[in-house]
Amino acid sequence: MHPIFNMRVLIINTSERIGGAAIAANRLMEALKKNGVKAKMLVRDKQTDHLTVVPVGHNWMQPVKFVWERLCILLTNRFDRKKLFYVDIANTGTDVTHRHEFEEADIIHLHWVNQGFLSLSDLNKIFHSGKPVVITMHDQWYFTGVCHHADDCTKYREVCHHCPVMNGGSLVDMAKQVFRKKQRIYQDARITFVGCSQWIANLARTSRLTQGHTVINIPNPINTDFFQHSDQQQARQHFGLPSDKHLLLFSCLRITDERKGFHYLAEAINLINQQHPDIARQLGIVVVGGEAEKVQSMLNTDIFPIRYVSDPQKMVQLYNAVDMFVTPSLQENLPNTIMESMACGTPCVGFNVGGIPEMIDHKENGYVVDYKNAQDLADGIIWTLRADHDTLSRLARNKVMTTYSENAVARKYMEVYEG
Repeated sequence: MHPIFNMRVLIINTSERIGGAAIAANRLMEALKKNGVKAKMLVRDKQTDHLTVVPVGHNWMQPVKFVWERLCILLTNRFDRKKLFYVDIANTGTDVTHRHEFEEADIIHLHWVNQGFLSLSDLNKIFHSGKPVVITMHDQWYFTGVCHHADDCTKYREVCHHCPVMNGGSLVDMAKQVFRKKQRIYQDARITFVGCSQWIANLARTSRLTQGHTVINIPNPINTDFFQHSDQQQARQHFGLPSDKHLLLFSCLRITDERKGFHYLAEAINLINQQHPDIARQLGIVVVGGEAEKVQSMLNTDIFPIRYVSDPQKMVQLYNAVDMFVTPSLQENLPNTIMESMACGTPCVGFNVGGIPEMIDHKENGYVVDYKNAQDLADGIIWTLRADHDTLSRLARNKVMTTYSENAVARKYMEVYEG
């Protein structure tokens, strides 16, 4: 038997199912278990009754810790509530090193642990527990001071200070303080940093925080037996969608989040109305997510709003019901939604940002759009509609099967665990 099969891996993430990182971490646990690894997941927020997902246990201090961290952020970002969740300072959390699951684990695998789950002091205890630590980076927080997405800022290459997301800082330069503390707790620790995309791995390598540590790239896994192609017309009937329209899918947790770029899709659709009125008359937009009904007035076309879908089986049906998935998101790492759509054989159109161009092969299985270019987004939608759908569908599915399958990703992580 392969020696890795005797290892116990503890995956740690704030939530079990809510958010892209939670979904990816949960899928990795399942992929590892299918490959013989004894994997468990430790979370603050548990949503299911799965036996291998263990909650830290609720107590009255958890919401207090969450509110305290947000209050400290507000005090240092000049009370900008709009950017309240753009950063985490990890000044409060829960010590998990005394838990049975932690003590019995051979490998500690950290994912997204923010919003009051693990503090920097808690991370320090984990890093210096004597156990090897793997960190999967779902955003940039592990190698910046406080922000999850640095955009054009590169201060993390030397030392974060006067963070623009914190509105330049205040009397207390919180970004610099947190950056320096991360430097101290990373020092002499045994950490392997894993980027879900080559893009984020490359950025991480330039940070002062990762120097002396291993930084590699392993994508998130997906169950290709669950996410697969099915009959389009049956899927449309299930949701009451028209059978004679070209349907585009836009999906995110909260539609009105500016970082998801819906306004670029609205502008692109208006351009299609002007430049391709014959195609525009056949278009329909399926908008999935919280506050979906609020964007109906932005588009001069048929919109089919659907509230946020938490049931994965319904999402499989939605991917199969549409002709393409469009993601004009302005900040992305390795979107689960693109992976899911392509696994279902539905081609994708998305901006050239983050890991998206690693997923979509331009004009082969989808279309990669010039960043923040509404005209190119319109052109990409038109190109995808005019291309041979069966070919795009087959190539999209093949890309997922060869790159993101559970077996392929689990094997790569098993090699990391072995050291």
